[in-house]
Amino acid sequence: MHCEPDMVCETKIVAAEDHEALPGAKKDALLAAAMWPPLPAAPPPAPQPQPQPQPRGGAGGAGGAGPPEGRGVHIREFRAAEQEAACRIFYDGIMERIPNTAFRGLRRHPRALLLCALLAGLCWALTGSLLLTSLVPAGLLALRYYYSRKVVLAYLDCALHTDMADIEQYYMKPPGSCFWVAVLDGNVVGIVAARAHEADNTVELLRMSVDSRFRGKGIAKALGRKVLEFAVVHDYSAVVLGTTAVKVAAHKLYESLGFRHMGCSDHYVLPGMTLSLAERLFFQVRYHRYRLQLREE
Repeated sequence: MHCEPDMVCETKIVAAEDHEALPGAKKDALLAAAMWPPLPAAPPPAPQPQPQPQPRGGAGGAGGAGPPEGRGVHIREFRAAEQEAACRIFYDGIMERIPNTAFRGLRRHPRALLLCALLAGLCWALTGSLLLTSLVPAGLLALRYYYSRKVVLAYLDCALHTDMADIEQYYMKPPGSCFWVAVLDGNVVGIVAARAHEADNTVELLRMSVDSRFRGKGIAKALGRKVLEFAVVHDYSAVVLGTTAVKVAAHKLYESLGFRHMGCSDHYVLPGMTLSLAERLFFQVRYHRYRLQLREE
């Protein structure tokens, strides 16, 4: 299977509301690491005789209080020893796309719904059996799940053998690119990357994902802001991203970071797709483009 590294840039920003754990998903051998134990609950603070107001956020200081998102999370550059943890978080986040694409994304593709209705109607006309007719949509949903899983696993195989196979080489060494991790209580709980596009002086935000056990803490937004800061420091004209995220919450997160929706396409070819007739029938994905303009050229 041939995968061009520049194609492996499709991004999913993970918001707290944008994921549900996928039980029973098989883990790639590369990522068969033990899961972290849940963090212990913090003990209640001791009562203070004269409590003083404390600065909010990890960036608090004399100049002003920091934002509430991502409190207690440290965003820093990736280290080689964190390769396995970063790949695991990426893998888990991508695997959550299978049910999202197969089921939640169905309503965004009217042709697939029309095909289901036509086949059910044809079955009823030929057999007159309510049982057989009801099996038609169930069978089509099963096929959508099968081919969604097939395509997503092929995409993962591409990513895990290109940029995610050697994060340091692909993101840390090239000028104008970087990879960060979010660390909470010593654990890597989120990832994000930035990759330069010298042709138009833009930087692409990609590979953003947050461990499902640590969502709801503003980590995704903190990671996104890190990329924006990087773009400003390196004088890029804009930050761009592309995503096939289905849930509305993910798109709201991009907009909360200042991104503007630039359009979408139903003809995006996910890296790893074979474009077989079965894939075209039972796997549909909508690709959204976002852009945050930093300065005019």
